Amino acid sequence: MRRKALKAAFPHTFPVMAGYLFLGIGFGILLESKGFAFPWAILMSIIIYAGSMQYVAIDLLAGGASLISTAIMTVMIQIRHLFYGLSLIDKYRDAGKKKFILIHELTDETYSLICSCDPPKGVDKNMFYLSISMLDHLYWIIGCTVGSIFGSLVELNTKGIDFVMTALFVVIFTDQWLNAQDRLPAVIGLICSVACLLLFGPGNFIIPAMISILAVLTVLRGSLERRSERI
Repeated sequence: MRRKALKAAFPHTFPVMAGYLFLGIGFGILLESKGFAFPWAILMSIIIYAGSMQYVAIDLLAGGASLISTAIMTVMIQIRHLFYGLSLIDKYRDAGKKKFILIHELTDETYSLICSCDPPKGVDKNMFYLSISMLDHLYWIIGCTVGSIFGSLVELNTKGIDFVMTALFVVIFTDQWLNAQDRLPAVIGLICSVACLLLFGPGNFIIPAMISILAVLTVLRGSLERRSERI
């Protein structure tokens, strides 16, 4: 059953694999450039496993930030996962002990795959979701480790490497946009995000955008479901 779920999940993770390997390599190189050897990259990729937060953590570690400021920064950056969790309650309801692993391994990209991919007939749902989550995590660990080791061997100009994360989000969104039957939820998300960006600025728009998207989708849930059935 596990092998069957893994085989079914693997093709769905190709876009994330490409993104996570390059993104992880970029993280490893940046971390090494700040004086932290590859064991730190491995440890952070296993325990923290949060792309945006790990990139921020590089400067926090290098600058000697306090635990309080680090905790506040982490909550501000990762609070969007609260909304991810709320929307996955039904999917993970009967996951049992696997739920703890699924929660730890939830990232933006994994969330995107779990929401858009359904397990094939005959494949256990929870094992399918677990396989996607663990494969994504494995790609991230490999990327971070390779990047850190490579960074210790070759001196590189690290300017612009962190843009890989933005590129990954764009690729995943484009793929979902092209494959989606109903693009209205995506349009709602774009409108809410742009509106909050204009109102709150680049540094403060993420949380208001997530709240507004959740609120609008909740209010329009009934009509969106009926619309989806007609398509």
